[in-house]
Amino acid sequence: MDHIDIVVIGAGVVGLAIASEIASKDRDMYLLEREQTYGQGTSSRNSEVIHAGIYYPKDSLKAELCVEANPMIYEICERHKVPYKRCGKIIVANGEAEVKQLEGIIKHARDIGARDLELIDADRVHMLEPNVKADAAIHSPTTGILDAHGLMDHFHREARRKAGSDPLVLDTEVTGIKQTKGGYVVSMVSGGEAFQVEAEMVINSAGLYADRVAAMTGIDIDEAGYRIHWSKGEYFSLTGKPPALMLVYPPPPLDAVSLGIHSVPDLTGRLRFGPNAFYVDEINYAVESEKMPFWSDVVKYFPSVKPEDLHPDMTGIRAKLQGPGDPVRDFVIRHEEDRGLPGVINLVGIESPGLTCSPAIAEIVAGMVGEILG
Repeated sequence: MDHIDIVVIGAGVVGLAIASEIASKDRDMYLLEREQTYGQGTSSRNSEVIHAGIYYPKDSLKAELCVEANPMIYEICERHKVPYKRCGKIIVANGEAEVKQLEGIIKHARDIGARDLELIDADRVHMLEPNVKADAAIHSPTTGILDAHGLMDHFHREARRKAGSDPLVLDTEVTGIKQTKGGYVVSMVSGGEAFQVEAEMVINSAGLYADRVAAMTGIDIDEAGYRIHWSKGEYFSLTGKPPALMLVYPPPPLDAVSLGIHSVPDLTGRLRFGPNAFYVDEINYAVESEKMPFWSDVVKYFPSVKPEDLHPDMTGIRAKLQGPGDPVRDFVIRHEEDRGLPGVINLVGIESPGLTCSPAIAEIVAGMVGEILG
């Protein structure tokens, strides 16, 4: 059995960012991924937005890390040639009630540190996006889009460079974690064969399955509040010329499950609308919803879009800690030493804005690793 320093479980954008931050020629590390390549789950099935940190609860990790990581992401993209566009975003309002909602949103966003936000009137909206119908909007110039795969490629390259070899082990599913005197024996199936490795540290960044990995260590996930609820989001693509170049969002729904169906430009010039949000019990990436509910939301602020312009596109699934009807839950980034599991770090419920926050999350975990391993 191999004896190594660190096992990182899950090679989505957060697992890759962590590996890139903690990799060293002086540390033996495995980055385990159950799929045939990295980033096949939530990391590659999302809006690819660089968020500014507008909506998240004050003093939450989501708010703190999003505000911190927003400029970090742009610096990474610029320095390492990851494709991106600082396209900006408007959150639009129609009618007195929605305009009042915007006033509360911008006050909250400024309070948590979001940068350069401005409440603009209908004339300014029309100057920015002539095809958008809005009585007012919040303009966020620091919101943008990026190539999520390009960002993950960068983190993978950095992990390989710092480690002196590739720590990534694909087609490998963890099946058990057992504590020993020397650390933790991690059991896995790799390429159809069973293997074990003993590691001093285990970092759980398993995304949609992070609660199951946490349970393997003996943690009661319901008592700890780690049970994940899968929330599916679907997108419809637009044919023809996009009616806007910016991200255009409605005010967020009051159910706190999503940010509402918004326009999602990509770096190729295509435009999608989405995602909706509903809880599911299985992973299924088919678009199941009818287009008319999408269109009825979109046409409120894009009156030129017709139902026949929309076509089923893609879906993603979020690992939410909040279940149906529950209040918003924060990221869990926790060293489990007080649960008798020194060297186990759990990252659970890393959903949006996890893509934006990934480099800041990696710095937090690197600090924990430094304290544990020295």
